[in-house]
Amino acid sequence: MAYEWDFSFLYQYKSLIAIGALYTIGFTILTAISGLAVGGLIAVARLANAKAVTIPLVAFIEIFRCTPVLVQLVWIYYALPIVIGVELKPATAAFIALTLYGASFFAEIIRGGIASIDVGQWDAGRALGMRQGALLKRIVLPQALKRMIPPLVNQVVLQLKNTSLLSVLAVPDLLYQGQLITSATYKPLEVYTMIAVLYFIILFPLTTFAHGLEKRLAR
Repeated sequence: MAYEWDFSFLYQYKSLIAIGALYTIGFTILTAISGLAVGGLIAVARLANAKAVTIPLVAFIEIFRCTPVLVQLVWIYYALPIVIGVELKPATAAFIALTLYGASFFAEIIRGGIASIDVGQWDAGRALGMRQGALLKRIVLPQALKRMIPPLVNQVVLQLKNTSLLSVLAVPDLLYQGQLITSATYKPLEVYTMIAVLYFIILFPLTTFAHGLEKRLAR
């Protein structure tokens, strides 16, 4: 079939596209920061080796790692308000879902980075009379951070990809705006090609940075 491609009409929807890009990038940054904060707290809390603390945290991690993000988005938006008795806006539900999902992976990345440091480093710090907090801050984390950065960046890339699911809650991200434009123009090929290109433009620098950083740290 011969199809005449025409992208010129997209210019009149530049404001919608810009809003979608801002929502996509904004949600990625906010949920990456909040997820990293929550995941860091979980990872540090798991160092306590107390079953009363670690078992609920492990359960939290496995629940969010082993269920699809789409299911989490829908459940938090539709079911959680019934459980807690508070209505959630689509953007709020999306923020909670992506934050908790990201936190489950960030927690394991941070925990794995800390656990990868040789036990002798811990023993040396304790021999010098360091407490747990000072030991983590001065000896363990500076070494573990080098090993954690590449997978953390990769997880941020996944966070950005996951924002494409926000359209199911009518959050005006790139994909949702594309759906609006498609319904008005009946030109899905141009619209979704444009969206794919925009995602590539946003993601490619991040993935290139992650690969370069991984090689540099390996050296």
